[in-house]
Amino acid sequence: MMNTATKPTLYVVGNINVDLIMSTLQQWPQKGTEAMLEHSELRPGGSAGNCALALAALETPFRLVANQGNDYFSPWLAQLFPDSSPYWPTYSCETSLTFGVTHPDNERTFFSNQGHITRLSQDDVLHQIPLFASNGDTVLLCGTFLCTTLLADYPALLQTLRRRGYRIAVDTGWPPQGWSGTLRAQIADWLPFCDILLLNEVETCGMADSDDLYTAARTLNRQQPADAACVVKCGADGARLWCGERQLQAAAHPIAVVDTIGAGDSFNAGFLTACLHGHSAAVALRWGIRAASHAISSSPRQYLDWQTLKTCAGEMI
Repeated sequence: MMNTATKPTLYVVGNINVDLIMSTLQQWPQKGTEAMLEHSELRPGGSAGNCALALAALETPFRLVANQGNDYFSPWLAQLFPDSSPYWPTYSCETSLTFGVTHPDNERTFFSNQGHITRLSQDDVLHQIPLFASNGDTVLLCGTFLCTTLLADYPALLQTLRRRGYRIAVDTGWPPQGWSGTLRAQIADWLPFCDILLLNEVETCGMADSDDLYTAARTLNRQQPADAACVVKCGADGARLWCGERQLQAAAHPIAVVDTIGAGDSFNAGFLTACLHGHSAAVALRWGIRAASHAISSSPRQYLDWQTLKTCAGEMI
């Protein structure tokens, strides 16, 4: 990582877990039978975990703010993040695990237990983040609806982070329980403290309760602070950003997609890295797309590294 004494730091808060990815499942097997798949990969995952790995490759100063269980997976995850894991509180529970299968169209299905991420609390987070932010320091909260204990404290947590001087970014993901009026009301309590909202298209429309992406993004952006951004990740169509009356769009170059898992998390790493470097929103969109494209076109997973990004940064600034 870069020298955090001279560069802003990104604090990535939320769900790190174990991912077991298998492919390719042609069709669901009948009950009581067995299916043989061609490929498997065991790797760290979760929205926060994926983003942290992408940040490490980009040499972006970061701290992964999380917790851990106390089973045999816990030390394996911890040793992958040696600068962050000494600060993680340990809970007497199993490690959160996701089993994912990919389909011929590159879509995937996930099965997850609850595990340690549901225990992560506001106190756990605040004890791992400095009392005062340095210039440009940002907190990214990930896996909002999976970190169930932390979700209840989001309004108080975001207000505290704001008082400490941090910029705040949030990538909620999709709620397992589905969208509801109650859940949207909860979100409305903390959106006024969110400087950067990072969603995909269906999450944007679901959160705003609108079938029209433009209307949904504008609705959410109006609930954010002045000059805040609502960023929408649009897959092969690139990404869009709404900030007040301004709308930006960046296209994605065609690539051979191999593994879409963690695409949005890699985008977050590229986008926020550009922000920490002081680049414009337009550049941040392009860096985010570049980071996501690099990740999803690789197998085994490879993240965009800083040297590679620098070679093409001129064309993206």
